[in-house]
Amino acid sequence: MRKFMLAVVFTILGLGMPVSSGAQAAQPSAPKPALAPSEEVLQSWNDIGRRLTDMAEDFPEDKYDFKTTPAQRSFAENLLHVLSDAYREISAVKGSPVGPKTEGFNDLSRQDYKTKADVVKLLKAAVAEGAALIKAQGDAGLTREVKNPYDGSLQHAWYTWMGTIEHAGEHYGQLVVYYRVAGLVPPASRPKQ
Repeated sequence: MRKFMLAVVFTILGLGMPVSSGAQAAQPSAPKPALAPSEEVLQSWNDIGRRLTDMAEDFPEDKYDFKTTPAQRSFAENLLHVLSDAYREISAVKGSPVGPKTEGFNDLSRQDYKTKADVVKLLKAAVAEGAALIKAQGDAGLTREVKNPYDGSLQHAWYTWMGTIEHAGEHYGQLVVYYRVAGLVPPASRPKQ
């Protein structure tokens, strides 16, 4: 018992003693400076674009018309819905039409994009067009007023980008459910190799 008590006392005393400089934990370094606002928007745009593209390329083509329930959009229709919104928003920020035309607020049609390759190609093009516009307009472009394509009100371009990125993120989450209901594991949830 005496040896145990001595061990406890020495342990407690040892905890209070200064540690030599070689054994001290590394001091945290100063944080990296923030990216420019347009670089942050670009990073978010590219991130959701990459995640959706990974899904579009990964999901089996024979399941592209899979629906979680009959009343829902199919996997492909969800992607086309996101792309319809993205192209409307990119066009608003650019101030001129970009991408395929749709009537009113209708989504791009599955009849026009029949294959997985068609959808993936369009998705990659939309992500690239949005990224190019963010880069071209830079920080100054984010504070420009643009016309909201849905109600005609004016809003700043950064708000437009935020809305379309957030909308794409909502549908990304919905498509994760499609994966799970179809008995598949989404790409981002798989173990890293």
